[in-house]
Amino acid sequence: MKRLAILGSTGSIGVNTLAVVERHPDLFSVVALSADRQVDRLFGQIRQHQPRYAAMADLASANQLRSRVREAGLKCEVLSGPSSLEQIASAAEVDAVMAAIVGSPGLRSTLAAAHAGKQLLLANKEALVMAGPLLMNAVKASGAALLPIDSEHNAIFQALPRGFDGNFAHGGVRRLWLTASGGPFLRTPREQLGSVTPDQACAHPKWVMGRKISVDSATLMNKGLEVIEASFLFNANPSQIQVVIHPQSIVHSLVEYVDGSVLAQLGNPDMRTPIAHALAYPQRIDPGVEPLDLCAIASLSFERPDLERFPCLGLAFRALGAGGSAPIVLNAANEVAVAKFLAGLLPFARIAELVEEVLSALPVVGVSTLEDVMGADAQARRAAECRLETVTH
Repeated sequence: MKRLAILGSTGSIGVNTLAVVERHPDLFSVVALSADRQVDRLFGQIRQHQPRYAAMADLASANQLRSRVREAGLKCEVLSGPSSLEQIASAAEVDAVMAAIVGSPGLRSTLAAAHAGKQLLLANKEALVMAGPLLMNAVKASGAALLPIDSEHNAIFQALPRGFDGNFAHGGVRRLWLTASGGPFLRTPREQLGSVTPDQACAHPKWVMGRKISVDSATLMNKGLEVIEASFLFNANPSQIQVVIHPQSIVHSLVEYVDGSVLAQLGNPDMRTPIAHALAYPQRIDPGVEPLDLCAIASLSFERPDLERFPCLGLAFRALGAGGSAPIVLNAANEVAVAKFLAGLLPFARIAELVEEVLSALPVVGVSTLEDVMGADAQARRAAECRLETVTH
């Protein structure tokens, strides 16, 4: 029985994780759940899964949840604040941690799970983008097991040699291929991108995701962040990572070997597949996903990404090549820009422009501690906000 903590349990990844868990009550038990402000949804999960702990980032929401838990007679300790996430991520009762909190708020709890030597199921790509060396060093030092949840990185993990240690030459690996659907605006005329609305940007043609990651998919920044994530996960330099547009989202990524072989992982676009793979690794379990029917799909297509249409992808490669604080700046500026766009305060086309402006304005500095990471993050956010205020006024 594997004991789980699911950080971000009310989001898309968290809900899908619980769906897989429900199919296998003999294999998994839920020890802890967390959410930001979604009191009703988290209470329903507590009532169904009976965790020992529940944590909310928002204190007022935690107080509401605590009252409802008490009135229902449930035995669940409700915690609140950022430190509560670190507490449950490192709790002795927890074997595996699903790190599914979107963006920089999930960084500290992800690091806490790594330092505690947990099996870390990583769905928070920003943790690696912001603090890749710190996280990978923590995993190595503690003996933690890091299993990627992103469908692309999970696909690469499955297609690499078993026990791959990051040595491309020893593994006979030439490069990694990340597939991208192209998002909702793959064929949209460029002149129409300036009037894109948040709802249009969030209408992904293949995946059901949260609003922030949906916008990142529409700009291809999500794929750019995944390039940086892949670099840290698999010890790959920028020249060893390629991105290819694959609108059907059936081939989730590929590994190219030096002998010319290319191994791909295929499956229907459903996050329960990589989640189940990581939850049960190295075994395989049924996630409840419809089997892939290649004859019904009939054809698969691939094309090179258009970096003029999707400048965010090029910016991510640029930040990865620069190293140091550059990926942190890229991520922070993008989080600010996407939040403004979703609030109706920034045009869609300005997202990439703002990220490039901040990336160009701030010098690249070395990063060796969590304080360095948070300092670079804060500086980039201030720079982004300052540029927005300048334009506004």
